[in-house]
Amino acid sequence: MMINIPKNAVKIEVDGATVEFFKVSEDTQSTYYFDTSKEGPPHPMVNAMNGLKLIKGTNDKLVMINHKMPGGLFAKLEDDVKHVEEDIEGGLVKVVFSYNPDAKAESDLSKTSCGG
Repeated sequence: MMINIPKNAVKIEVDGATVEFFKVSEDTQSTYYFDTSKEGPPHPMVNAMNGLKLIKGTNDKLVMINHKMPGGLFAKLEDDVKHVEEDIEGGLVKVVFSYNPDAKAESDLSKTSCGG
């Protein structure tokens, strides 16, 4: 298993995903993880959009491990998706996404390509 995904994470199936997803449940919150650090486009965008569908309208979190900051992805998100970025070991980036219940605009999670 990847070093950036907790050992207690359970592998789950996610519709449309092109990489493995994992889930850690704690009390009333779940955290979903995926790693696209060894994948090129469109994998980071495709998997982030599919993962964001899991947390929409919840207090759950989505953690993306990627080889660089996903600027194209951030540009597609409205204020309903909050994200915190962190540089991690090996030159990788960890992005933690959460849902903003006070959002004024909703992200279109069907847009999984970088273009347009």
